[in-house]
Amino acid sequence: MFRMFVYGKTVANAIAIMSYLAVHLDKRVGSREIGEARSISKALTAKLLTQLATAGLVKGQPGPSGGYTLAKAPEEISLFQIMSLFEQTESPSLCPFGPKWCATGDPCPMHSNLVQMQELNYSFLQNTRLSIFASEIKADHV
Repeated sequence: MFRMFVYGKTVANAIAIMSYLAVHLDKRVGSREIGEARSISKALTAKLLTQLATAGLVKGQPGPSGGYTLAKAPEEISLFQIMSLFEQTESPSLCPFGPKWCATGDPCPMHSNLVQMQELNYSFLQNTRLSIFASEIKADHV
């Protein structure tokens, strides 16, 4: 099985939370419900929702009828916006010969492949919007 991780576990959880909100645009959703639906602990769900709210991606309403909603339309929020809250967005050196090899001399044998992979990943994150979840996931899968 081929596996490629384009972002870390924290970002995956944040995207899972945001995807749940994208599917449930018609109501406020509590952190417990989101956590249970996405198999994320209530504490981590609450922490990530706080960070997403501080960044202006979600709105929270306290109280018995409270909960969270997206702060913007799903088509206005990219995966890159979510990822950039939790991970560095500048590409690290992936050169197997060390960070100075490709920058100071001839590129390493993997250079063009690594650059292409990073560019594809960046493009995927920039161009994939939360609206993909709202339009493609059916109610029995949320």
